Amino acid sequence: MTRHGKNCTAGAVYTYHEKKKDTAASGYGTQNVRLSRDAIKDFDCCCLSLQPCKDPVVTPDGYLYEKEVILEYILHQKKEIARQIKAYEKQKNEKRTELEELSRAAEESKVRGFLDKEMSIISKPLNPFERKAGDAQPGTSSKDKDKKLPSFWIPSLTPEAKASVLCKPDKCVYCPMSGKPLKMKDLTPVCFTPADPSVDRVGLINRQDRYICAVTHDMLGNSVPCAVLRPSGAVVTLDCVERLIRKDMVDPLNEEKLCEDDIIVLQRGGTGFAGSGVRLEAKKSRPVMQA
Repeated sequence: MTRHGKNCTAGAVYTYHEKKKDTAASGYGTQNVRLSRDAIKDFDCCCLSLQPCKDPVVTPDGYLYEKEVILEYILHQKKEIARQIKAYEKQKNEKRTELEELSRAAEESKVRGFLDKEMSIISKPLNPFERKAGDAQPGTSSKDKDKKLPSFWIPSLTPEAKASVLCKPDKCVYCPMSGKPLKMKDLTPVCFTPADPSVDRVGLINRQDRYICAVTHDMLGNSVPCAVLRPSGAVVTLDCVERLIRKDMVDPLNEEKLCEDDIIVLQRGGTGFAGSGVRLEAKKSRPVMQA
């Protein structure tokens, strides 16, 4: 076998191996890309502003928000719902008025038809040589009358664009991340324990390791599952919850009794571009090179 045959350059078929090699070389096709750190939000950042929280609150589902940002979001949603309800009520009133006008017109047409029938009853003899109003004039035919089209600018003949029918809006405000109903009373204040209390907030933002567990003083991060204790708002690790807190179900900071709903697991890693921090692979589709 010659060298030309070994390189497989004389074949008339574009083989699968050659397609795969060209795809890898030219950058076409589908590939799995691991998300970079820029696409993953830190565990202590707001889910809306993606910035470190100054006054954090957490929802019952474990999504962290800046208090000012989430309250502004709730207020905006309530204003939007009020606007939609106002438009819906206006459309309903217009529909009711239109139905009343149609029923009034139907009654008037019935009365007019009855009067026309009553007026058509006459006692004088008919004149056979008198032309009726509906008869065609001599020299004109019904075909010529049909060919005459009415003026297109008459308002009664112009097409109308009807407004879209509005559905009754939902008065409930939903969480932008979980999609579940959200109320202001459901937001729980969160109190992070800084790793170095002497560092101010600006210096704390610039640091990579900012907060520690309130009980075990372990460093917190995206790779460490965390939970918030509702009575005190303290952030602890899930390892601390399983080993220490679940034994007596007592908050170690204020000695209050805990239930299962008082332990809120923090959601980590999710942003508007990446759904969660558990599955960190994205499928990137690109044009496929064909033979």
